[in-house]
Amino acid sequence: MAILLSDSTRVIVQGITGREAVTFTKAMLDYGTRVVAGVTPGKEGHRVYGVPVYNCVETAMRNHEANTSVVSVPPGFAKDATFEAMDAGIELVNVFTERIPRGDVAQMIEFARQKGVRIVGPNSLGMISPGRVKLGPAGGPLSECNRAFTRGSVAVLSRSGGMLTETCSLLSQNGIGQSIAINIGGDPIVGSAFFDLLPLLEDDPETKAIVLFCEPGTFQEEETARFVKETSYSKRIVAFIAGSFVDTMPGMRFGHAAVIVHGESGATRTKAKVMREAGIVVVDFHSEIVAAVKKILNQS
Repeated sequence: MAILLSDSTRVIVQGITGREAVTFTKAMLDYGTRVVAGVTPGKEGHRVYGVPVYNCVETAMRNHEANTSVVSVPPGFAKDATFEAMDAGIELVNVFTERIPRGDVAQMIEFARQKGVRIVGPNSLGMISPGRVKLGPAGGPLSECNRAFTRGSVAVLSRSGGMLTETCSLLSQNGIGQSIAINIGGDPIVGSAFFDLLPLLEDDPETKAIVLFCEPGTFQEEETARFVKETSYSKRIVAFIAGSFVDTMPGMRFGHAAVIVHGESGATRTKAKVMREAGIVVVDFHSEIVAAVKKILNQS
């Protein structure tokens, strides 16, 4: 069974009556995800596509069995919403909200560590276990999801939500399905970085290879390379690092809040060097992912 998502996944959407949450709740339901309840303070008694709405997570949990939450609330309320979910016994929290103050994110992650809860995000479009469960807006509506995501043996982890879909679509068009696809989030601090998820994938019998969609900024790729090297990681990894042009524009931010380079710090050339030294296959063009993955699968 793929990591994090399974047939036992039961979801609460926090902020379900918001414009974006209403849209992706329908997409999740259409995909077959069991969305059992929603939460919006002051909206108890309402329904969103048949999903009952409650004032708080605790009340929702008293009435429904749930283990997963998608947080889609304004940035100033995201920390409290995440704390509320964890206090109520939620085991996996996918934080869709972006622009959350970094101090709040650090507290969210520390509280999750104490509680033994997995946070994905902030600024995460979610994740998909193809043919099973879709969490958050990842992949868009049902017709687009079914074209882009197909069941298979390659895990795809991406810092970009849009490029998660593009990468899986590229693989699917070439007959390569996915065991799971996760948008880890584009903010500088995230609850589950690449190296946090790799141990789970190593223990997943469905996953035969891993693809990373990387970006400039942060030390995440460097830390991933160090983890792979120090642990003699067993599963082969293919990585593509987007945005090499950012290396020539130090101090400028592009796209996600985390995409910023200062000299060698966060530069794509630095990331590529250390990842290759760790045995990760780093391709120069996005289209080259297919050949690299096929080579690994043929050898396994």
